[in-house]
Amino acid sequence: MARHADAVWRVCALYFPDHADRQDAFQDTFMSYALADAMAFEGDGHRKAWLITVARNRCRDMLKAAARKGLPLSEEVEGRLASEDPATQPGSFASEVLDALRALDDPPRTPLYLALYEGYTVPEIARMVDAPDNTVYSWIARGKKRLKEVLR
Repeated sequence: MARHADAVWRVCALYFPDHADRQDAFQDTFMSYALADAMAFEGDGHRKAWLITVARNRCRDMLKAAARKGLPLSEEVEGRLASEDPATQPGSFASEVLDALRALDDPPRTPLYLALYEGYTVPEIARMVDAPDNTVYSWIARGKKRLKEVLR
């Protein structure tokens, strides 16, 4: 957990501005990992990719469930960023970038994040999201273009 907690937390932060929602997704991800005893990982990189994929899927499931109920995930703090991370405080450039990433559809949000922040190559991302390489290239290019437009 210590090796990959930061990467999983950043994926959760990409989907949720609220600390409690991030924490729920983060805990669910590592609970899935703890219950996946039979999973044979081909190395640390494979383990990290698996955790990121599980975190992304968990976040998406949580968003779908909240949309079905018609309720925000955490009404009392909806739209507010967690105060424990100064880099994501409202008004900071990091906060603007994170907000712009959150505003993107998925895809291109997750592939763009994996390429820019986690350093995965397009073939690795394509395997993680189960899409052709050229599609991933298109998602990343489209995501970069939209980020540029929003951040100008």
